[in-house]
Amino acid sequence: MKRRDFILKSAMAAGAVTLPYILPTGRLFAATGSRIANHVVFCMFAGGVRNLESMHKADGNLMPNMLVGNESISSDIAPGMTSLPAPTSARLQTLGTLFKEFRYKQGPTGHFGGHNTVLTGRYDETVSLSQRPKYPTIFELYRKHSSPEQAALNSWWISNSLGPYPSLNFSDDPEYGALYGANYAQPASIITGMPQNPIQLDDVKLEKVAAMRQFMDNSFTTNVTAQDAGITNTLANRKRIEEFLRFEYDNAVSGQYNNFWGLSQNSINNDQVTVLFAEKVIKEFQPELLVVNMQDVDTCHQNFTGYANNIRKADFAVAKLWEAIQSTPGMANDTILIVAPEHGRNLQPNTIIDRYGRYALDHTSDDTSREIFCLIAGPPDKVKQNQLITQVVGESTDIVPTIANILGFNNEIPSGRLTGRHLGEAFY
Repeated sequence: MKRRDFILKSAMAAGAVTLPYILPTGRLFAATGSRIANHVVFCMFAGGVRNLESMHKADGNLMPNMLVGNESISSDIAPGMTSLPAPTSARLQTLGTLFKEFRYKQGPTGHFGGHNTVLTGRYDETVSLSQRPKYPTIFELYRKHSSPEQAALNSWWISNSLGPYPSLNFSDDPEYGALYGANYAQPASIITGMPQNPIQLDDVKLEKVAAMRQFMDNSFTTNVTAQDAGITNTLANRKRIEEFLRFEYDNAVSGQYNNFWGLSQNSINNDQVTVLFAEKVIKEFQPELLVVNMQDVDTCHQNFTGYANNIRKADFAVAKLWEAIQSTPGMANDTILIVAPEHGRNLQPNTIIDRYGRYALDHTSDDTSREIFCLIAGPPDKVKQNQLITQVVGESTDIVPTIANILGFNNEIPSGRLTGRHLGEAFY
């Protein structure tokens, strides 16, 4: 019996649950709003990426899978770079529209503030690490205002760093909250760090089992209030997600997460593990809304070479994410991929020098730390192909309205909830 058939039958056996009718397109329901596509994957190229190293390619093309241009890394940055496979044949820039000069215009240029803005579509000068967002997230807006309301199974938030990021799956807004939140996963805390020494494995496995149990206890509670960390999945969907997570955990224990994508183990970072897990979610659930973040470039505070190297790894991971989308029935040719950092980095370096003599960079609200990019890729009948916008156009608060337009619930969001606009330049 195939694993998905087993999971589905297990879920149905867990209780008398009637599953919704699945349309031939793979959607649970027919949308009443006008959609551009039925799926959106938003990849936060996060951790603070400076346009000087990405869009302007000051040190050669660190992002050859996404950007068109010089393939080679210039000689001054080559030392310290990890060997990676050759770029894919089609650069993502050619498969959509690249806003080369996007902006994060307001608010503190911190990671949580930047994430908060791009997920709520609102700038918040008072954002706090100890509190959930004040404004509803894209997950809540999508689940509440789609017609009919969407199941949590269709909405996923997958992040790298644990810290405060789990709190971004729903807000404190009394009209939204946990009832409309996304399923959350942080793969690095569950499926990485498995030792090869069998003597150590049992102890580590116990720790991972405890982490998995805690995650599932928090994510699949039946009674949900504004204070709960839980999300309302149906009994069948809770069972299905639990079986999926246990299956992936067992894969990690058995070494299935080692040397994936043809990479050596020392070429793999947490961002790539996060994206690999996002691929698994895509294959298993074909979510309508998936947001995944990458954070490893934040090493730039102390290590510029590590930062540049992790930009290359993140670029490679985005290409693999696109391949997963295009090889998944139901999502291929019906998915819009959006890629954007949460903020940039300072023009001037700090005083820390890495082993290669390169100065590190912080992000302290200068103009350069507000310069970012946004790439929107998708099917050629939906997204304008190979379009490069070099003017200063678009900002962080525009991503949520754009997702709302793609998934057809933009007109259902109450007036005044969002301050940005739909990035219509990218679409036909």
